[in-house]
Amino acid sequence: MDEQKFFHSVYLDDKLCRGCVNCIKRCPTEAIRVWDGKAHILEKFCIDCGECVRTCSYHAKRIRRDNLGILERYDYTVALPPPSFYTQFNNLQDVNILLTALLYLGFDDVYEVADAAEQVSEATKRYIADHPENWPLISTACPTVVRLVRIRFPNLLEHLLPLNPPVEVAARLARQRAMELTGLCADQIGVIFLSPCPAKITYAKTPLGTDSSAIDGAIAIKDIYPKLLFHMKEARKHPLSLSTAGQRGVGWGKGAGESYALDTDRFLAADGIENIIKVLEELEDEKLRDLEFIELDACPGGCVGGTLQVENAYVAKSKFKRLNHFLPPVRTSTDPPGIQQALPWDDEVQYEPVFRLGHNVRESIAMVNQMNELLEQLPGLDCGSCGAPTCRARAEDIVRGQSSTLDCIHVLKRSVKELTAACADLADQALHDIPGADARLQPLLESLQKLGAQAALMDGPLQRRAAEAESASPDFPKTPAAQSAPAGPDTTQEES
Repeated sequence: MDEQKFFHSVYLDDKLCRGCVNCIKRCPTEAIRVWDGKAHILEKFCIDCGECVRTCSYHAKRIRRDNLGILERYDYTVALPPPSFYTQFNNLQDVNILLTALLYLGFDDVYEVADAAEQVSEATKRYIADHPENWPLISTACPTVVRLVRIRFPNLLEHLLPLNPPVEVAARLARQRAMELTGLCADQIGVIFLSPCPAKITYAKTPLGTDSSAIDGAIAIKDIYPKLLFHMKEARKHPLSLSTAGQRGVGWGKGAGESYALDTDRFLAADGIENIIKVLEELEDEKLRDLEFIELDACPGGCVGGTLQVENAYVAKSKFKRLNHFLPPVRTSTDPPGIQQALPWDDEVQYEPVFRLGHNVRESIAMVNQMNELLEQLPGLDCGSCGAPTCRARAEDIVRGQSSTLDCIHVLKRSVKELTAACADLADQALHDIPGADARLQPLLESLQKLGAQAALMDGPLQRRAAEAESASPDFPKTPAAQSAPAGPDTTQEES
């Protein structure tokens, strides 16, 4: 497969990794393994949701992004602040103060993503009304959701809303406006997104639904937050009138905000990666009916819960209520030229069968049967001690030729016990059959018996954990391996 399809902003700093296996249990696509005491990210499975970044206690999971040095590469730069950006600051009554501070920071212009969000909302209303055959339509604003559907839920691809996310629409309109104002060429203008999460950074590099993104770079919100606090003090004295977005567009920054802007009650909104997987599974099983629209946000609470934000997600959500008192209900700008061309996808999202075991149906069936046989040998505890998140994932690794059953500590223990018992039997038999062997073989036999007794000490905990695992039935989302797979430059910084 083309490696460019799987560019990732999330990466591992193996110098900091302790091999603690916490991340493998949190990854929704089982994209992490621990081999030789270090975590490894299986890039073709990764959807850049950032869950491993949240989970890692040792900060070994990092996020690639740009820094302010990227501004020097362009003659004219435009900042794209997302709707969730405004809730990162305390007692903000005038959004223009924050937008003016961005100009003091070094940008030449600002284009609110929230303004573009309202235009996407209007286009979504029209598309929903015109295409009831695809109900419920799934929002494509969250790149993690689109990537998840692409690799795990191919039957739901037709339900994806074929409209560009607000950040892409804003980037295209911002570049066009800058070209008209300055007379500069497109490549002399830098459109920089202030990103709340790694998924949107990945989108800027390898977008879905379009051949290339109009976003030239992405800076983490938390990286510029301290500098903005300083510039906001000066911006309060003479704020420029820059904001055009209203409550509906800014509301996109929290969970269900996109849905509320559609003026319909036939919607479902969910946030948090576990919850959206459950929703997609139920939709795939045709359990969700009488819905027109489904809004899914991978981050808890929506974009306010992104891993590159500063404020607590729940505190940020509460700030929306206060901020609404100082915003107009809807945007105050008029439709800019080129809006109709900026909205729709120009490329279909194709299914990527990364979880398929074989190259064809026959090979896949054979490998699934082999997996089932291996699962009979594995304990079924899903303890993660082997470095895989579940026993099924370990079995899948084995049939792919990437692992061995002896990587399971419980299988290894059983193998050691059997080997020890066999050696002890041979030594015992030799004591009886070989004259004068007592003095030479007796110490060996005692050592083997001691080794067997020590290995047996693990039987108790193993049996207890097996009983607990058998009696418990947690309602976890299905893992990818559990699903039946169809056949078939200097400006970049790393997280510190």
